[in-house]
Amino acid sequence: MMMHLLLQTDHFQALLSKLRNLVEPESVTGWPDEQLRLLTEHSVPTWNIPAEYGGEEFSSSDQLQLYRLLASAALVTTFLLTQRNAACQRILTSANDRMKQALLAELCPGDQFATVGISHLTTSRQHLTTPVVTVTEDDGGFRLNGMVPWASGATKARYLVSGGTLADGRQILAALSTRDKGVQVEPPLEMMGLSSSQTGAVRLENVFVPEEDILHGPIQNVMSSGAGGGAGSLGTSAVAIGAAQGNLMRFAAEMDRRPELQEFWFPLNDEAGRLEGELAVLSEGSPAATQIESLRQRANSLAIRTAQAWLAATKGAGYVTGHPAERAVREAMFFLVWSCPRPVLEGNLREMSRSSCP
Repeated sequence: MMMHLLLQTDHFQALLSKLRNLVEPESVTGWPDEQLRLLTEHSVPTWNIPAEYGGEEFSSSDQLQLYRLLASAALVTTFLLTQRNAACQRILTSANDRMKQALLAELCPGDQFATVGISHLTTSRQHLTTPVVTVTEDDGGFRLNGMVPWASGATKARYLVSGGTLADGRQILAALSTRDKGVQVEPPLEMMGLSSSQTGAVRLENVFVPEEDILHGPIQNVMSSGAGGGAGSLGTSAVAIGAAQGNLMRFAAEMDRRPELQEFWFPLNDEAGRLEGELAVLSEGSPAATQIESLRQRANSLAIRTAQAWLAATKGAGYVTGHPAERAVREAMFFLVWSCPRPVLEGNLREMSRSSCP
């Protein structure tokens, strides 16, 4: 299965090289401006938007390969791209042609950032009896109140694609301007890893959305409307596989100095190759949920184990704060919590709880 020609060009390989040579900001006050600028310079933001809106639409399989390759070079930046692309995808699958035309034309060049706040409609806080974002019908539209618990890059975003639930259980999605009255972006959280993604909550206080601006709904289970890659989609697996491959590239530098590490590096690299191949096969078909979940669980595991192996190979140096291996270990933990549906989480927990004793 051939990758898109754009991913095989010297131009794209130069982008990957530049990203690998840059250190992504780590602090919660940081933001990967330079990395995102490079993506825009190389037209990457246009690659998930159809030509009729000014883009260079990739197939879903090519988009997954893009995420995998970018994640091997710049994990935080790639994660932010997935959130921006998720927002664009929810806009693209809307039946609201007017909003679709206006928003995609604005977002396609890449100089405006958009993100999603939809975890409360998929995996986050679904155990609560009262929706975290409530919606009431008002004259000519809807009013949203509550707290969007997770939104990455909202501090930098022009638009937040989010939604909430009406009293009868129906839900809506809309592209909320972060400049709108009542949209309050909370300070981002200091996290174990990926803090520079500036992930945090967004408070919605009586935010009015005209009926003609709604992207999806009101319907039951709005996240099932159209495409867009829900929880546990192949996109998250692509990023995890890419992160693992990036860890292995850096681990290989240790192996060059210490050939005895080959015993451990080659099996991990073979496993990464098998997962990459499985990702490609699944992306060309219509995989069952169990296949998607199985790949995600194994991709999570590999991302964690390759980071741990790299740190172990560095000996004491990798345990010092600021070493890229210790950062990789912390960032690998992200895959245990990012859009991680219950079967995937249970699979990872089952692996962790398995005894190695006879």
